[in-house]
Amino acid sequence: MKSYDEIFEAIRNILVAEFECEADAVTPQAALFTDLDLDSIDAVDLIVRLQNLTGLKVKAEDFRQIRTLDDVVKVIQRLIAEQAPQA
Repeated sequence: MKSYDEIFEAIRNILVAEFECEADAVTPQAALFTDLDLDSIDAVDLIVRLQNLTGLKVKAEDFRQIRTLDDVVKVIQRLIAEQAPQA
């Protein structure tokens, strides 16, 4: 799971299945707290689920500036890239 679309779909599936977000509302531009109606506890739960999904250690500071689902995908992409073995 490295491409933007793969990461987005995985997060989208979590949001729809676990957080009861409307599938149509889960777009890259969707604001987590206003459009998807997540609260701070939901955000922490999402981080835990993403850690379990990716095997990455996601720090709270990685998510401080996150506002949209696109932001989440880009953070996960960056963390995956940082963990990849250097050739």
